[in-house]
Amino acid sequence: MRFRPTPPGARTEPPPTDDAAAWIAGSVNDTWFTEPPEVVIDRDEIIIWGRVNQPELGADASDADRAAAQAGRINQFREDTRDDRIRVARQVEHRYQRKVAWGVRCGDTSELFTHLSAPVMTRLRQPERQVLDTLVDAGVARSRSEALAWCVKLTGEHSEEWLGELRSAMAKVDEVRRQGPA
Repeated sequence: MRFRPTPPGARTEPPPTDDAAAWIAGSVNDTWFTEPPEVVIDRDEIIIWGRVNQPELGADASDADRAAAQAGRINQFREDTRDDRIRVARQVEHRYQRKVAWGVRCGDTSELFTHLSAPVMTRLRQPERQVLDTLVDAGVARSRSEALAWCVKLTGEHSEEWLGELRSAMAKVDEVRRQGPA
């Protein structure tokens, strides 16, 4: 077999991430989160979600007070751990060749810190473009790009069970391929 160099501009697959969740759990400071971090991976980005302790408030605290306290706790975590999170992110990016983002949950509040917004090229026929244009014209989205992102998010929310089954089936196919003849 002859060696063929990767052509300029061609996309190469990043390394496998089978051990990423465990590796990240081992690299994150044990005092940061109340439970092991949730690691969400796609071909472009790794998001590390962690849950922090809720602030103690009196029994008479309102929902607005709780939301403000949770947002404050998340902001404090972000500031206190910035340098260490950058160090961990650099290691993860080098090991798995994907960008890293951090998200924190506190009670009912979730915040995703700086994360990747990847352009995706698509071809749409007029009926699909009209859907996007309607969303823009109605003020639901500022652009076709934002309207498409909104549609994808909405579809994902309403078909999560089906998407989960599909991902599970794809994982089984990958396992069968790995077990196949060499």
